[in-house]
Amino acid sequence: MAMASNLAAYQKSQGFRVLCRKKDRERDHHPYKVIEITPPPKNLGIRCFPSNLQCGESVTIEGQAYTISAVTHRYQLRKGKYEPSEKRLDVLSTGRYILNLYLENLLEQS
Repeated sequence: MAMASNLAAYQKSQGFRVLCRKKDRERDHHPYKVIEITPPPKNLGIRCFPSNLQCGESVTIEGQAYTISAVTHRYQLRKGKYEPSEKRLDVLSTGRYILNLYLENLLEQS
């Protein structure tokens, strides 16, 4: 289970950039924009997590357990090169994630 950690943010000439704390960077943590996708979508902020997160993994944010539904890496074309622009985690509360799996299974069986 991954735990969210604090971030350090600073203004760069190209725009706003977010970095994980030094001790997190040494452990290969990266900032992710976290969105709870249960309607209506709720922004849970930018959090540092390990770079190897996958769908179905459990993460804890502010004491609440969530399960990852999707991991998205977005790129933007700048000066003829694609550069990473955003890393995003779509999460559901763990109870809701399990309920969705159960309902999908029922739908497939019928």
